[in-house]
Amino acid sequence: MDFLRSLFSRTLGLSAGEKVLDELSLDGVARYIQSGKCKNIICMVGAGISTSAGIPDFRSPGTGLYSNLQKYNLPYPEAIFQIDYFKKHPEPFFALARELYPGQFKPTVCHYFIRMLKDKGLLKRCYSQNIDTLERVAGLEGEDLIEAHGTFHTSHCVSFLCRKEYTMEWMKDKIFADDTPKCETCNSLVKPDIVFFGENLPTRFFNSMKKDFPQCDLLIIMGTSLQVQPFASLVSRVPTSCPRLLINMEKSGQSDFSMGFLGFGGGMDFDSDKAYRDVAHLSTCDDGCLALAELLGWKAELEELVKHEHALIDSKDAKKKGVQTSQSSAASDKDVKNAETEKTK
Repeated sequence: MDFLRSLFSRTLGLSAGEKVLDELSLDGVARYIQSGKCKNIICMVGAGISTSAGIPDFRSPGTGLYSNLQKYNLPYPEAIFQIDYFKKHPEPFFALARELYPGQFKPTVCHYFIRMLKDKGLLKRCYSQNIDTLERVAGLEGEDLIEAHGTFHTSHCVSFLCRKEYTMEWMKDKIFADDTPKCETCNSLVKPDIVFFGENLPTRFFNSMKKDFPQCDLLIIMGTSLQVQPFASLVSRVPTSCPRLLINMEKSGQSDFSMGFLGFGGGMDFDSDKAYRDVAHLSTCDDGCLALAELLGWKAELEELVKHEHALIDSKDAKKKGVQTSQSSAASDKDVKNAETEKTK
């Protein structure tokens, strides 16, 4: 049995590695970042990083998305993201999309902390389960970001024979007009490029993870229950010496029984005597990022970045509303003039 454990551990990269952190705590992680040895940070993020923006997560009892879908009369909550159900009954998904549509929310402190990692040359990549595009709004660009579960940024016709692409603005106009999006070429449904149950993850996700994770020297996991595969398995793809920091309201991603039975450490190990690289900081994602930023001496810079970027968003929104108001007034004035002209005839 010891021989088999050793063989599989070496093969799968699950044997214990070098201890890099001087302490299994947020302080230890901060000192490691400050040491200059940490240059390829990967962030794995889920719905929990967006809850303070007003977007519900999926699984929190009472407040999570799945707990509040009764009004859509679904056979079961997950059906709203089932591709087969969507093709027959698209209305519930588009009604929900109208509530959660990107452009109505601002990035959080956590989003801007990831942006700071990028600006400081420390971010290898951010792998996100989210479809709200807030990482993009916060300043992460194409090469910085892997949207593992897709995005609202583009949409496609669901017909395999067509697959015509549509823009985010086109989809937004349809959704907010309460008009079920149909392809202009073949009249099939058009769906945002988010990954439904029953669909494959983007090819870029698989290609990038093979290159990125072997180079990772710090993995920061935030706001995810690590219950959905294959995303959850990414925590085991970093080198065995790579520290892993979880910032979440509760511990997640811990080793399951089958791996533990063979003596493997594929999942997270926060509490056992053999723990040597995993740190759990239990808090909201924003509070955790602020705490880490303070230890790094970045807190004031982070707070100023959030303030500045939110002000820019507010300014753009105000200009957009001003243009819309002007257009509405102009249209109204035109209607009045037309009515007066008709009266004089």
